[in-house]
Amino acid sequence: MATTVAHQSTKPSRVRFTILIFLFLATVFNYVDRATLSVAAPFMSKELGFDAVTMGWAFSAFGWAYVAMQIPGGWLLDKFGARLVYGVGLVAWSALTFMQGYVQLFAQSFALLFILRFLMGMVEAPAFPANSRLSVQWFPNNERGFVTSVYSAAQYIALGIFTPVMTLILQTWSWHAIFHWAGAVGVVLGLLWLWYVRDPLRHKQVNQAEIDYIRAGGGIPDLSHKKNLAFRFRHLKPLIANRMMVGVYIGQFCLTSITWFFLTWFPTYLYQDRGMSILKVGLVASIPAIAGFIGGMLGGLCSDYLLRKGYDLTLARKLPVMAGMIFSAVIILANYVTSDIAVIIVMSVAFFAKGFGNIGWCILSDTSPKEVLGVAGGLFNFFGNIASIATPLVVGLILAKTGSFNLAILYVGMMGIIGAISYLFIVGPLKRLEMPQEARQLTHTLQAEQQQQE
Repeated sequence: MATTVAHQSTKPSRVRFTILIFLFLATVFNYVDRATLSVAAPFMSKELGFDAVTMGWAFSAFGWAYVAMQIPGGWLLDKFGARLVYGVGLVAWSALTFMQGYVQLFAQSFALLFILRFLMGMVEAPAFPANSRLSVQWFPNNERGFVTSVYSAAQYIALGIFTPVMTLILQTWSWHAIFHWAGAVGVVLGLLWLWYVRDPLRHKQVNQAEIDYIRAGGGIPDLSHKKNLAFRFRHLKPLIANRMMVGVYIGQFCLTSITWFFLTWFPTYLYQDRGMSILKVGLVASIPAIAGFIGGMLGGLCSDYLLRKGYDLTLARKLPVMAGMIFSAVIILANYVTSDIAVIIVMSVAFFAKGFGNIGWCILSDTSPKEVLGVAGGLFNFFGNIASIATPLVVGLILAKTGSFNLAILYVGMMGIIGAISYLFIVGPLKRLEMPQEARQLTHTLQAEQQQQE
């Protein structure tokens, strides 16, 4: 077996936390590249003559491909492993971001923008399932809530830190430069990922004590893409037909709806509806994002704390999710306040709450059959990211019909209520699902054949 485990000692190495840094940075630029269009939108739409409906379609282009590629992307993860699929994807989606800075040079600029965003959605599709898979490989159960909160909180860092940076780039140069800078940095990060990241048993810096620690805590360091070749798409049925998973999918759709409002229309809301300057938009948009980051970190820590105190998995995971979803509905109050400060407070509370409840990927890691973690993550992200299509289009249509964001804000707020109801009445107790006996037998047969060949 081609494994390399170095530096045998009684004290576990801590390579998993370096892997976590890479997960965090990759996810940051996953969201930075998504958010570039939202920052450029007010100026791009004016220069290129795009109306609200056209921009809604441009925002949604990413989502169409992202959703369609979730299950194929999960299959790629199970077949080729997270390290290769994620690293190549990071380089590819960053290059596509870079090219979006040149759409104005073509007569059919909207068509080209749509195609580039669509392709970007395709190659980003395996990213979060890869995060989930790597967290199962590298971390024990009692650290996974924190790990999930870290890479999930990257979206808030992308908005909180890089939105002001992108608005400064826009003000200093142009909207085209936003795509160029974000794309170039992402390509460099992708190359660094491919150089350093490995599976636990193949990493030169990890020792046996860390491997044992991960395994003893419920992690699966020896999870190999070769062990998952027996999956057939008919084996999705137990996931789709399971009541617990259906409730989790609904909840993730609702949480993702809130995220995509902030990732797409929020800067336009501040610029057009609230009359802020573009530099002020950058600063103001960062405040709710920072609040979301704090909420995301606290939600994961709270969940792990409850587990360590002896509470069962159901309470430890569902309590933060439901609390966060319920309190995220305060975003509706933005329709009833007039001052900029009040708007910032309302948005910050809503995004803090959304972050606090954003541990759906941790729940996915806790409940999916271990043989098909990649595909299960793809299915989970498929249902959740239907919101990446629906939210931009719904908001764009509301703006076209009413000329106001009021109904759009109400739509986003109701998502939190619906998500909480789903977890309360549909999800039920959390437990890891088992694949059908047929799938497990086929997997064991293929594993035995592969071992003989090796």
